[in-house]
Amino acid sequence: MSKMYEPNKGIFQNPVFKDMDDYKSLVKKFDDDYADTWGELARDNITWQKPFTDVLDESKAPFNKWFKDGKMNVAYECVDKHAKERGDSIAILFEADDGTNIKISYKQLAINVNKTANLFMGEYDIKKGDRVVLYMPMILEAIYSMLACAKIGAIHSIVFGGFSSQALRDRIIDAKARLVVTADGAYRKGKPYMLKPAVDEAMKSGCETVQNVCVVRRNFETIQTEPKDSFYDEHIQKQSEKLETVWHDSEDPLFLLYTSGSTGQPKGVQHNMAGYILWAKLTMGWVFDNRPEDTFWCTADIGWITGHTYIVYGPLANGTTTVVFEGVPTYPDAGRCWKMVEQHGINQFYTAPTAIRMLHKTGQDEPKKYDTSSLRVLGTVGEPIDPPAWKWYYEVVGQSRCSIVDTWWQTETGGHMVSPIASCTPIKPGCATLALPGISAQIIETDGEPTPIGEKGYLCITKPWPSQIRTIWGDDKRFVKAYFGDCKIHGKPVYFSGDGAMIDESGYITITGRTDDVINVSGHRIGTAEIEASIKYSGHVAASAVVGKPHEIKGEGIFAFIVLKDEGSISKDDLKLELNKILKADIGAIALLDDIIIVPDLPKTRSGKIMRRILRSIVKGEAITQDTSTLEDANIVGIIENLCK
Repeated sequence: MSKMYEPNKGIFQNPVFKDMDDYKSLVKKFDDDYADTWGELARDNITWQKPFTDVLDESKAPFNKWFKDGKMNVAYECVDKHAKERGDSIAILFEADDGTNIKISYKQLAINVNKTANLFMGEYDIKKGDRVVLYMPMILEAIYSMLACAKIGAIHSIVFGGFSSQALRDRIIDAKARLVVTADGAYRKGKPYMLKPAVDEAMKSGCETVQNVCVVRRNFETIQTEPKDSFYDEHIQKQSEKLETVWHDSEDPLFLLYTSGSTGQPKGVQHNMAGYILWAKLTMGWVFDNRPEDTFWCTADIGWITGHTYIVYGPLANGTTTVVFEGVPTYPDAGRCWKMVEQHGINQFYTAPTAIRMLHKTGQDEPKKYDTSSLRVLGTVGEPIDPPAWKWYYEVVGQSRCSIVDTWWQTETGGHMVSPIASCTPIKPGCATLALPGISAQIIETDGEPTPIGEKGYLCITKPWPSQIRTIWGDDKRFVKAYFGDCKIHGKPVYFSGDGAMIDESGYITITGRTDDVINVSGHRIGTAEIEASIKYSGHVAASAVVGKPHEIKGEGIFAFIVLKDEGSISKDDLKLELNKILKADIGAIALLDDIIIVPDLPKTRSGKIMRRILRSIVKGEAITQDTSTLEDANIVGIIENLCK
C-alpha cells in the first residue's frame, strides 16, 4: 500500500474544508438532498438578476437543464462584481516571453472587456448567440475577447494557436463563425512566430460565414492584409469604457471547445453559462485553497479546457490574481518557473505531468536556487503522473510541505471531478483520491455492477452535475452515443468518461488511463499507464508510451516507444533488458516488453496528452487517418513511422 501524505495544516488558514469531517459533511448533504444542495451553492456563489425557479430538470435527460429561468452574466461574476468591490486588486499578471510584466487591476479589466465588447458589437455587428473564433496567442487581448463574448452573450470558440490552417478552417465551418479574432503572431523562446498566415490560408475556402477578421498586433511582423481584415488597436481606442450588463439565461451557451474525436472529426463540446461558472468557482476554492488575495498560476494555454477554467474563468470568478504566461517554462533556462514563483509570490502552481518530467529532466536542482516558500499547493493535470515525477514535485518543488492535487477531469466535465482537496485530503502518489462533493463517481463493469476493490473498471458519473457538457455542437445524436451509449446502471444510461480506474480499500480512485489504452496479453488486461509508470523507474527514460501490437500467440504483445534522457546513453537491446527486469519485478512476467523503439519525442498535444491512437496505427502498419492537427509537433509522426520501418 502506498504511503499516505497528510496535508500540512500549518499553511492553510481558514480553508473551506478544515478536515475530512467537513468533506464528509458536505458529501452527506448532497446524499440527503442532491438538487437542493446545488441550489444553495448556486444562490450563494452567483449573482442572480432573476432567481431561478427550479434547480435541475431531468425530463429530457441526458439533455438536462440547470437553474431554470435564472438570469445572470458570467462576465459580471468574473469582472464587474470585483471591479465594484475591490477594483484596485490585480486580476491578471501577464508575463511576456522576454520577462516583461504587466499588471491589470479588476477595474482596468472591466474597462478593457467593455471596450472589446463594444468593438465586437459596433464594428462587427456581433450579437447574442453569434459564434466568435479566437485563434490567439497567450496575450491579454485573448482574455479580453473571451470575457467580452461572455458579457454580450456571443459564443466563443478558441482554437489553439498551434493548430494548422486546416484544423482552424474545420472549426470555423462547424461553428459557422461570423468573426475571427487573431494576432499577427507572438513570441516564443525569444523569437517571433506567426499566426495570421494560417488564418489567411483557412479563409481561402469554406469559411463564407466569416464576415470580419480582427487582428491584434503583437510582434509587428509583416503580414498580408485581406479585405475582411481590420486591426484591433485602430478601433479599440474609439470604444466606450462603459457597457450595461445584459443578463442571460442560465442555460445560454457560453463557449464551444473542440476536442479530437476517435473518428478524426473534432467534437464541439458545448458548455453553458451558470452551471459552468459555478463549478469553476467552487473548484478553485475547494481544490486549490485559492483565495482572493492569492496569486495563481496555471501553465496551460487558453486553447485547452484547463486554460479556460483555471486561467480565466475559475480564478477571476474567485476574485484572485491569475498569471497569464506567454513564454516557455524552460526559456531562457530551466529555472524560469521557479524564478516566477519567487518574483510574483505565487501560491498555487498547476501544470501537466509532461511539464513536470521535462522540468525534472532539464533542471532537477533548479527549484533549490529560488525562494519558493510562497507555494501552498502544487497541481497536476492531463494524465496520470508517475511516482518518480510525483516524488520530485513533492520533495524538491514543494519542499515536502505543499499539498499535491492530482486532478482528474475532462473537457466535457468543465472542471475537476476526482481530486484531493489541498487543505484536508491525505494524498497518495499518482492517485486522484476521492470524488469531489456533488460528484457521483463510480467504477463499474460493462453490466453496471461495481468493480471489485483493486480491479480495473469503467469510470462513470452516475448523476448529472452543473458543468456537464450540454451537447456536441450541432450533433445531439453523437453526444448521446459518445457519452451515454456504453454504460448503464439498472438499465439507465450513465455518463461514461472513456477512462478506466480502480478503487482501493480506502475508497481512493486511481486513474488507469483511457479504456482503449488497455493491452490484452494472453487474456490479461494491462493498462498502459501502469506499464509506463514502471518504465519511468529506469534512470535512462525521460518519457514513454506503450501500446499493444498484434501477436500471433498472445493476442497482443507490448510495444514501447522510449524517449531517452540522454541520447545514445544506452543501446536499444540493453535498455530492453533493463526495462523488462523492472517490469518483471514491479508487475510480473506478463508485462514484459516484446519490443521497444527509441524515438526523439512522442506525438502529444500541447496539454501533454500522448496520442496513443496514432502509435497503435504505426505499430500495426496502418495509414494514419486520425486528426493530427492537435499535436504539438505533427512532424514527429513521420519521424516515428520511418524509425519503425
